[in-house]
Amino acid sequence: MKQPYFIVVLAHSLHGRLRRIHVPHQVLYVILALAVLGLFSAVGFVSSYLRMTWKVANYNALRDEAKSLRSRYQDLREAYDQTNQQMASLQLFASEVITAYGLKNKLEGPRDIANEGRLALTYTETLEEYNFLKSASFSTFQRSYTQAWRSSMKPSMWPVDGRLIGSFGDRSDPFSGGQAFHGGVDISGNVGTPVRATADGVVSGAEYASGYGRTVSIDHGRGIHTLYAHLSRIDVIAGQEIRRGEIVGAVGRSGRVTGPHLHYEVRVGGNPINPYTFLARAPYAQRAVKDLPF
Repeated sequence: MKQPYFIVVLAHSLHGRLRRIHVPHQVLYVILALAVLGLFSAVGFVSSYLRMTWKVANYNALRDEAKSLRSRYQDLREAYDQTNQQMASLQLFASEVITAYGLKNKLEGPRDIANEGRLALTYTETLEEYNFLKSASFSTFQRSYTQAWRSSMKPSMWPVDGRLIGSFGDRSDPFSGGQAFHGGVDISGNVGTPVRATADGVVSGAEYASGYGRTVSIDHGRGIHTLYAHLSRIDVIAGQEIRRGEIVGAVGRSGRVTGPHLHYEVRVGGNPINPYTFLARAPYAQRAVKDLPF
């Protein structure tokens, strides 16, 4: 029994010869099936490629968003830590003022602390205190105390013997290339060079801080703080009393830096001010200053 088939006729363009090709139905069906299968395969490949491209684009967008959120979180965390430090300082100052002026009639603490006696002054003691505050003796003491504070608790020396290599204020960020605010000055120094406190005070922080690396901050009273960052080591602990000229650490390159140096800040009321105001009058300032736009 003969199978049905298609006849394909081919004609030569020059001598007009005809050629017949018999194509069985099964062969044609196989060719059509392969064509359809190839079409579906191509569509599937293109679809998979488009889905992969879409997922990569979404991943990049989510990665950038996560990076932005981490940066915002870090900024908020730093602001939160600074606020906590300021609150702690204010609470301590308030407690000292309340205790000094006798505004509480009992001591805070465990129940048996009442055995320590009363805290409030009597009328006679208060009158004597008032007369003393008006006296010339207190005026002399106040002037001498103020002078002593100005000479020892106000930043009045260079923290490290080096050159100014980074100025205070707006500058180009060495990593991103964009504009950024620089809250202190950078002073050159080799790794391991001793870093000294520029005034008397109490160490309010000695820890590793993001961006700053190993950092020491000192509370000098009256809202003045100094900060020493990018240290290679820390030689003090939080709560330690420090004297001007004592070593707090050593120059290093910890944190976000391009080379070893000391980042030095002076803050008043939590706000950074130009440390050059103090450095210009400090020892070896003239030979240590590099040409910078202050």
